[in-house]
Amino acid sequence: MKLTKRLVLTTTALAAVTAGTLMGATAGQAATPQPARTGVDAPPALKVPDGNRLTGVFSAEGVQTYTCTDGAWKLLEPAATLWAKNDRSRRPVALHSRGPVWVSTVDGSAVNAAAVASSPKDGTIPELLLQSTATRGTGIFADVSYIQRLDTHGGVAPTTACTGTDQTSVRYSATYTFYKPAK
Repeated sequence: MKLTKRLVLTTTALAAVTAGTLMGATAGQAATPQPARTGVDAPPALKVPDGNRLTGVFSAEGVQTYTCTDGAWKLLEPAATLWAKNDRSRRPVALHSRGPVWVSTVDGSAVNAAAVASSPKDGTIPELLLQSTATRGTGIFADVSYIQRLDTHGGVAPTTACTGTDQTSVRYSATYTFYKPAK
């Protein structure tokens, strides 16, 4: 029952986030991620280890969904749509959800990751360095080793008390950078 409820929540959150942006993509159209710039501005604590190369830079918009746990808001899941940083059409190239996981809407590849470092920012969710725990497929997320969540805006849990099983979603945006082992 809990798994079914989580799947419904994730599906509902992703549908809410992508409803506006998915309408703009024409059937059969695929967004092709463009090669990323060679470097990104990141706090020293979020530096990707040597031996990895930047392979993608994506803008993201979505929500951080919080649930009430013992009278306080606790992160339940993110739900966001990613598109190539310089793509003015904003055609979705990936969906981000609980895991955390990123799944390509272009080729079905996916990457799961776990946070290994955090850099707090005033008034917004922290920037993160995440390390891949699993990948699947042969597309844009194949062999991803590290992910950075940078340039965060919004997404902070409410500071007010909560009761019962209340839930709330708070809009956020960020830039996600993806790295693969250098060859």
